[in-house]
Order: sequence, then structure tokens, then C-alpha cells
Amino acid sequence: MSEAKTHQGSCHCGAVAFEVDMALDGLMECNCSHCYRKGFVLAFAPRAAFRLKSGEARLGEYRFNKHAIAHQFCTVCGVQPFGYGAMPDGTETVAINVRTLTDIEPWSWTAERVDGRSF
Repeated sequence: MSEAKTHQGSCHCGAVAFEVDMALDGLMECNCSHCYRKGFVLAFAPRAAFRLKSGEARLGEYRFNKHAIAHQFCTVCGVQPFGYGAMPDGTETVAINVRTLTDIEPWSWTAERVDGRSF
């Protein structure tokens, strides 16, 4: 397991910026209709480990299927850096689009492929 650290992230235009304390373990690449089309690689962290640094007024929200995840996107550039949700036990969580982290090297991580299309 890698060590947890504070990661920086943003949308493409920089209007939305955040930081999150997490390790880059257990990354997931899902083939559901939403994640696959957008090319997401996701990491999950407790909601308390996430801090929105700027851009709250620039965020839009998209929900689909069971409407359980509040996918957040920048209304300026359209990039979706994170989403708010809950674990099965009700614990609040945040799903981070690893591709929006600005402090890691591209493809310096590995992700498990998950068959979300079949759920």
C-alpha cells in the first residue's frame, strides 16, 4: 500500500480546485455508461478528507441511474473532477477522478477494471 498524502486537483480551466488526503491504492476503472465514456479512473476517500479550495459557484451537478452519486462538474470547462456519495454503510465519501490530480505523473498508477456495466 502506498502512503496517504495530500493531493492537489482541478478542472481543466482551473476554476474548480481541491485537495484530498488519500493514498493512490484501490483505483478503479469502470465500464459503466458514464465512467467509460468520460475515461474516469476513480479513487475513493472519506468526505472529511476532501477540501474544495475554489470554484463552488462554478460547480454543476449530474445524477443518473439510482441518483446516488452527485457528480460535480465545472460549468466553465465541463471537466468532472469529483463526485459526492456514500458507502453502503452510509459513510459519506468522495470519488476523485484521478486524471484531474495535478501533482502526479500521468500513468504513474494502476487501476483495477470493474464491470459496472453489468450492475
